[in-house]
Amino acid sequence: MRRLVWIVLATLGLAGCGLFKSKTNRENIEPPAELVDIAAPAPLRRVWSASTGEGERRLGLRQSVGLDGDRVFAADPGGDLTAFDLATGRVLWRAETGLRLSGGPGVGEASLVVGSLDGEVVAFNPDNGNERWRARVSSEVISRPAIGRGVAVVRVNDGRTFAFSITDGSRRWAWDHGMPALTLRGNPAPVIAGDRVIIGHDDGTVSALSLEDGNPIWEQRVAEPKGRSELDRMVDVDGEIVVSGAEVYVASFNGQIQALDLGSGRSLWNREMSVYAGLALAGDRLLVADRDGTVWALDRRTGSALWRQEALAHRWLTAPAVAAPYLVLGDLEGYVHWLSLEDGSLRARERVGRKPIRARPEVAEGTVIVRGTRGKLVAFRAEG
Repeated sequence: MRRLVWIVLATLGLAGCGLFKSKTNRENIEPPAELVDIAAPAPLRRVWSASTGEGERRLGLRQSVGLDGDRVFAADPGGDLTAFDLATGRVLWRAETGLRLSGGPGVGEASLVVGSLDGEVVAFNPDNGNERWRARVSSEVISRPAIGRGVAVVRVNDGRTFAFSITDGSRRWAWDHGMPALTLRGNPAPVIAGDRVIIGHDDGTVSALSLEDGNPIWEQRVAEPKGRSELDRMVDVDGEIVVSGAEVYVASFNGQIQALDLGSGRSLWNREMSVYAGLALAGDRLLVADRDGTVWALDRRTGSALWRQEALAHRWLTAPAVAAPYLVLGDLEGYVHWLSLEDGSLRARERVGRKPIRARPEVAEGTVIVRGTRGKLVAFRAEG
């Protein structure tokens, strides 16, 4: 049953957003809102574009790029792992791995780590693309590995989490949370915060594990399964998790957004909202697109709404990225939208291609990097 829903989601291009009431009635999918002209749009410049390979197409991977200083790293299911210069888009190196690379690259501590659809985790030298080590895991890897304190933490699609030595790939620990019978297609990337790692699960819970040995420190429920059908009871935590200072911000499908205390997991506040793509933080504002395509800015201290923007309804938006003074999101028709952080007004729009953008845009040094599902990579800068 779980695999069937994954196939339906990938076929419809939803990538885990679940914008339907029944897996058999496609008429329940709301049409995307028509785009309207933006008055006095902010000037944008397309800095460069490049191909990263075949692209994820209908795999529903949300395959983001990795950033490290002045370099951009992209992994492709066709097997290419490529490093680009951030300023110019020039190819610095390309490795043909022969693997169906699926998780976005994790970068850190002079290492580049990526997972595959065949349950392999591979580490590379980020300076030249030379392979350093390989390790096996129990299922496909469709999220970005996290790197910190000498380990690479990998969330696997069967509910397990593995930690490997960044030096030689030896396994440090493994932890199995288990999974419900039916889930959405997607996993949040692990987040390393000091001596612990935060993991979101498909049963609507979030866990903090010891980075040293994988032992659980706390677990908090973000959503309770409700409704008659298995689809209605899906409460996956699939989107980007944000850790800032002593607080963890997390959202679930068919559930809530919650702010949690990093030390204890205690809920600081919660707000009912169904989210599939994740969160971003900009100062005192928590930014999110809900399942219906409404974009929200919430007060990070209380969860109260500061503004909302409904003009992008049902456009299957990505998780937001912050490129001050804007937040940036991609959509199902290949458009990239710039919204004002101040009031949510639409400020600019560009199109990468005619296929969906599933991965959250990434931002480095004022440059917004967007990747489409056909492998096209485009860098933008807002002028003025």
